[in-house]
Amino acid sequence: MAITTGNQAPPAGRRRATSTGRAGDKIFLGLSRGSGILLLVIMASIAVFLSYRAAIAISQDEGNFLTTFDWNPAGDPPVFGIAVLLFGTVVSSVIAMAIAVPVAVGIALFISHYAPRKLAAPLAYVVDLLAAVPSIVYGLWGSLFLVPYLEGLNLWLDQYMGWTYVFDKTEVGVARSLFTVGILLAIMILPIITSVSREVFLQVPRMNEEAALALGATRWEVIRMAVLPFGRSGVISASMLGLGRALGETMAVATVLSPSFVISGHLLDPGGGTFAQNIAAKFDEANEFGRDALIASGLVLFILTLLVNGAARLIIARRKEYSGANA
Repeated sequence: MAITTGNQAPPAGRRRATSTGRAGDKIFLGLSRGSGILLLVIMASIAVFLSYRAAIAISQDEGNFLTTFDWNPAGDPPVFGIAVLLFGTVVSSVIAMAIAVPVAVGIALFISHYAPRKLAAPLAYVVDLLAAVPSIVYGLWGSLFLVPYLEGLNLWLDQYMGWTYVFDKTEVGVARSLFTVGILLAIMILPIITSVSREVFLQVPRMNEEAALALGATRWEVIRMAVLPFGRSGVISASMLGLGRALGETMAVATVLSPSFVISGHLLDPGGGTFAQNIAAKFDEANEFGRDALIASGLVLFILTLLVNGAARLIIARRKEYSGANA
């Protein structure tokens, strides 16, 4: 005779009950389902609005929307393209992620597994507080403090890393470049990734860590074999949250960057542009057609963000399937 327990999973193929029949459960179920449907409706309406206005602009564009380096929708004929904006958005976000993710994971591990409680609690509070700082504050700090002090770093990179071409400084000027924007964005997204990663690392089963320690593992081996594998999906989710902010950041980038519609492989040269920065800088002075052109660039940013988040969800789902198959 089979022995069953209260925690036994329901048989495969049987649907879980969504409501007990009580009025409170029915109301909560209806509100939850309505909220999900409302979210889908809002996303669909945004996509339809952006697509409609973008189609109007692209249909009258005399150039190639994807490859043109110029932005002059008020010209005769109107010409505008997103090549420079796409390049600047992707490059600055990649720089930010390359800097922020390793540092954020290290800080999260220090707070959750290395720091004493008297230090971990206030440090975690400071990290959470930094995540709430408005972007314009970061932008002002970056413009008045980060830009002047990064000029020395740029000269050092030009002297010792200029052979890589990427860090070859060919233009004389202050450090208002995509490299500076990437560093500023890394500082901005660092608290978000750190906070989420810290909470994930704190959820690691204590028995797993104690078992590794009982087998003679060092603290780093415990983290490498028990903590990081458990928190991998959470770190990916946290990184995607940070990447979403980096892709759509507006005021901080507009305050620091010297906008120009020139693509340069030298990251230390002033100039460049991003989608959000260009929209914020040109929206007020644009005519009706110019605003449609800006909305078209916003549609590209919208699609880019959806693709990034979709890829992250796919990676997390595959990690879960792989973990479940090896369990």
